[in-house]
This record gives sequence, structure tokens and C-alpha cells, in this order.
Amino acid sequence: MRYTGPKFKLCRREQVDLFGSKKYDVKKNRNLPWQHGANMQRSSEYGKLLRNKQLLKRTYGLSEKQFVRIVREISSQYSKNKQITHDTALFQFLEKRMDSVVYRAGFAKTIMQARQIVVHGHLLLNGKKHNVPSTFVQPGDKITLKASLHNSPLYSQAMDNKNKVPSWIKLDRNAYAIEMLSLPQVGEIHVNSDLLKVIEFYARA
Repeated sequence: MRYTGPKFKLCRREQVDLFGSKKYDVKKNRNLPWQHGANMQRSSEYGKLLRNKQLLKRTYGLSEKQFVRIVREISSQYSKNKQITHDTALFQFLEKRMDSVVYRAGFAKTIMQARQIVVHGHLLLNGKKHNVPSTFVQPGDKITLKASLHNSPLYSQAMDNKNKVPSWIKLDRNAYAIEMLSLPQVGEIHVNSDLLKVIEFYARA
């Protein structure tokens, strides 16, 4: 089940801004949440692996069921078939999710907002209405905003944002369109977690 509680509590637990918003700035409160938060720092090897895994899962806003499937099944099998490293495949599948692509393109300020945009049916995938944020976008796919929303302040402000877009995404600000050019490239964007240790966590579990 996806977490739906206070988001700042998650940021405090991981000591990282998971959601890209100033209101989740952990510098305001570095104490861990809950009554005994100050005593909850894990020092065991398992504890470190767990925190690393939780950080990555929460960065992408996934439930445990969704996340473990991508790590253990989808990316694992893909890496064997394509003869690439498991951590590279894991990164690619996390970044190929439609909500991730929409977020990286700048259509949304946070990945949660990107997911809402997709779920509410604001976008077309290859010309057809699509509302499944977990869909894996492939090179050559195009995501466009419904014409009726082009004048929406939400999206006009987003298109004014000049933040850098990853090389695997082409953004046409005038047409409110996103094109997936290639598979995501490891190292181009910062990931808070060690992907290999995430894989190791599930291998030990």
C-alpha cells in the first residue's frame, strides 16, 4: 500500500527532501519522527540497507509491492535478456515510468503531482488518453497535454520553468509535448540511494 500520511515525516525519517518542495526542507527539523526518533538511528548493516532501500522507494513514491516487482522481477529479467547490469536496468525502469517522465520534463513540481496529472487524464500517450502512471514509456513515445488545458495556469507556469531536462527527454514547450528519445542514462541525474545496495537488500531478504 502506498504511504498517504504526512510527507514531511518521511523526509525527516530519511533526512532528505524526497519531494522537491521547500516545505519539506529537513534542515528545519533534523530530529527523526515519532516519540523515540532520536534513538532510532540504525547502525547495523541490515539497517543501513533498509534505509537505503526505503529512500529510493520513497523518492519515486512507490508502494512496496510496486517497488519490489520492479527490483526483483522486471529489471532483473530485463538485465539478463539485454546483458546490462541490474542496477542500470533498475534505474531505467524507475525513470521510464510515465509519472517519472512527466516529472523530469517539468510538467509537475513533484512526482506526486505528476502522478495526479496522469491519473486525472490530462495527458495523451501517442495521441490517446492515458491515465496509468506506472506505464513504462519507450523511446519514440510522445506524451502531450490535452489541447483544452494549454491555457491552464498550472501548465503555462510549468512551461516557463527553465530547469534542465534530461537528455533522454525532448520537451517542446510551445506544443506542451514530451518525447522519449532514448533510454535513461545512469549518472545524468542524482539518485539519493545506492542502487546496488537496494538490489543487495532484496537478495538478502
